[in-house]
Amino acid sequence: MAGGGPRYEKLEKAPVDPESLLLDVRKEKIDRVISQRTRTFTVVLDRLEDSFNMAAVLRTCEANGVQEVHVIVNPEAPFIPNSRVAQGCDKWLDVKLYRDFASCREHLKSRGFSLYASAIREDATSLYTLRFDTKIALVFGNERHGVSEEVLAGSDGAFWIPMRGFSQSLNISAAASACITRAIAWREEHLGRVGDLTAEEAQVLRDRFYVLGVKQRRRIFKKQPSSKP
Repeated sequence: MAGGGPRYEKLEKAPVDPESLLLDVRKEKIDRVISQRTRTFTVVLDRLEDSFNMAAVLRTCEANGVQEVHVIVNPEAPFIPNSRVAQGCDKWLDVKLYRDFASCREHLKSRGFSLYASAIREDATSLYTLRFDTKIALVFGNERHGVSEEVLAGSDGAFWIPMRGFSQSLNISAAASACITRAIAWREEHLGRVGDLTAEEAQVLRDRFYVLGVKQRRRIFKKQPSSKP
C-alpha cells in the first residue's frame, strides 16, 4: 500500500478548490508542517504483532515530521494500527506495505538509503554514534523476536540504544520513539533543519493535505461517477 495509512481516504480530484475552504490559519499550519517533513530519514517495521505498537510508532513518526513508514507485514497479524492510539495520524503519512524484507530493501536501496537494524549484538554500534546526514532507514523488529535473520543479513549494520539502568531493553514503540527523536534532533543540530522535501514533493503533499484539512471532505470530495461507459 502506498500513499497513506491503512484507512487512507481515496478521494477523487476535488470538484472545488480545497484551498478556498480552509482558513488562513489552517493553511499556514499545513504549510509549516510540510516545511518540516523529511523523506530522507525513515522507519521500517518488521512484522509487528501489536496494534498499539503499530499506532504508537506511526504517531511518533508523524509528530516528528517523518513522512514515510515502511512495513513488512506479519502474515499472522494484519497491519491495523489501533485507531484510539493513532488518532488519525496515519492519513498524513505514506505507509508502504511489503510482503517481505527483500522487496522493502530493494525499494529503499534503489533510492539510496542505508539500512540499520535495531539489535543487541557484539558488532552493533551505539545509536548515539550514528550520523543522520544521509538517507537512512532504521529497522525495528517485532515484539517477541526482534528483527529477522533476513533483516540482519541484508542491513548495512546494526545499532542499539545504550541502557544505563537494570532494564536492558525497551518496548518497540518506546525504542522507536527514542531513536526517531534522536535522529530528528541530530539533524536539526547538525544540519540546521529537519525538512528536506523538494519543491515538487512539497506541492504534492500540499495538494493532498489541503483536501485532508477540510472537515466535510467526505461529502464535498466524494467519489464522482465514472464517465466511462
